[in-house]
Amino acid sequence: MTAAPTTVPDFAALTQNLMRRIDALCLLTEVPGTIQRTFLSGVAAELHRELSAWASDLGLRAWVDTAGNWHAELPATEPATADPQAPTFIIGSHLDTVPDGGKYDGLLGVVLGLVLAGELKKAGAALPYRLEVLGFTEEEGVRFGVPFIGSLSALGQAEELLELTDPQGVSVRRAMQDFGLEDSRLPEAVLAGPHLGFLEFHIEQGPVLEAAGQSVGVVEALVGHHRLKLTFTGRANHAGTTPMPLRQDALTAAAEWMLAAERLAQDTPGLVATVGRIQAFPGASNVIPGRAELTLDLRHADDALRAAKLAELEDALQRIGARRGVQVQAEVLTVIPAVPLSSDLRTALRAAARSGLSAPELVSGAGHDAMIMARAMPAAMLFLRTPGGLSHHPDEAVADSDVQAALQVAWTFLLQLGRPNPGGQA
Repeated sequence: MTAAPTTVPDFAALTQNLMRRIDALCLLTEVPGTIQRTFLSGVAAELHRELSAWASDLGLRAWVDTAGNWHAELPATEPATADPQAPTFIIGSHLDTVPDGGKYDGLLGVVLGLVLAGELKKAGAALPYRLEVLGFTEEEGVRFGVPFIGSLSALGQAEELLELTDPQGVSVRRAMQDFGLEDSRLPEAVLAGPHLGFLEFHIEQGPVLEAAGQSVGVVEALVGHHRLKLTFTGRANHAGTTPMPLRQDALTAAAEWMLAAERLAQDTPGLVATVGRIQAFPGASNVIPGRAELTLDLRHADDALRAAKLAELEDALQRIGARRGVQVQAEVLTVIPAVPLSSDLRTALRAAARSGLSAPELVSGAGHDAMIMARAMPAAMLFLRTPGGLSHHPDEAVADSDVQAALQVAWTFLLQLGRPNPGGQA
């Protein structure tokens, strides 16, 4: 076995360079004064070019695949396995943002991977695997209303999404063509060959690590969720001449049901219920709403419990509608099962953190590309503490010391990966 590099990187200096790079990359935005990069936008192409130039400076090969995902590669370097058939390990996250988003959601994970790959090459590390850094073109679901188009494309599961349209009526197929991609070549984006696994670095986007006083944490599982559209249809009428007992107010029926959903979530540990969008029609101040539409996002790590609670909410929906004389309809938009992450990779990450760091296990309440990649290979996530638990916001932050901690854990993890017994991994 070839020895690991004897030199240890200057993680503090790497962190400072990484943070400067992120600051510069976030100047690429669709809306000046904010951070916004949507799927298959011109800004996304600019970001690809900047990342590719940086990767080239690090001695890595970079390319954009036929789905618009960005890649960089460090070939296997251990003499016995330095060939194209060596198994691949992927470090990845997403490059798109929500409107007026933060600097670190997604992009931090890609940049961390790129810094690590460059440093491993510089140090002459002998790796028994090919290391790939992957920046998914889309995860947030902002433009087309469906998340994970980038990672689904990497698994060959995005063909059915090509006819989705954005608010301007542009389809995914057309957007790909406008971006310079051939939609007929989408299958070429599917990841090929054997894979050791996938690792995603991501800010926690929550308060758990901060409350525990920990820099990083190992994600045990990602919660599953149901997303629904609910429609309440009553009867529009004059606001001044219709007595309260005779009203069929769709909006007040929706409001009663929303409060029932909130109470159920408050009474069920681990369950979260969010009504993120609501619209009333016709939307005039002097007209009783005849129709109301809202969305429900219901999440829990236990799929059976979540389904049972959804059934309770559907029963409440029918009762409220019948009592108020309002027709109700619930349409399930998406169902994503909870995803337990690889126990072997989690063990290896915790082992890599033992040299002075603690990495508690926690559950992620948000969706991430790792939950898609877990369908095809062992997957893991390392969370970084999020100050104030704030994300999807311009004030989103991460501490330099926590980035440095993540680099240290990942460096040890990558040097042990694929070798006998790295923290119990085969």
